[in-house]
Parts: sequence; C-alpha cells; structure tokens
Amino acid sequence: VRALAVELAPLRVNAVSPGWVDTPIWEFVAGDRKGETLAAMAERLPAGRVGKPEDIADAIRFLNGNGFTTGETLHVEGGHRLV
Repeated sequence: VRALAVELAPLRVNAVSPGWVDTPIWEFVAGDRKGETLAAMAERLPAGRVGKPEDIADAIRFLNGNGFTTGETLHVEGGHRLV
C-alpha cells in the first residue's frame, strides 16, 4: 500500500485490514459451531466482540472521505494485534 501510494501519487491508495467479522461465510467455515467460534474469539479481543460488516464499511467511508490520508493500512480488528 505504501509503495503504491508513492508510485501512483497524487492518486491516494489505502487499505482496510479486517479482523474477525461476523459474515455469512462463517456458516460455511464453522457450520453449526459459528456462534461458538465467534464467541470464543470475542472473549479474547480487547473490544469484547467480533466485528460487524458495518464496522468495516465505516473504515472504508473514513478512508474515502479523508483526502489527506494515503499509504495507510487501517486495521479494523477489535485489538486483535494487541493480544
């Protein structure tokens, strides 16, 4: 992302790096254990919950709306990198 931001300037380049997000894919990944799997991760996260699609959408809206942000990877993961 940083290299692309420099290479493509003045075009802005950013990325969103989501953590655990409760989406329908978990029904295929974890099956009947979806709720149990996500609850176990939520207990470990500093935010105390897994993400929602709206959390990721908010991050994208921020990056799109802030014309002075470029070359950044925004981690939207409830503090997962801290634990």
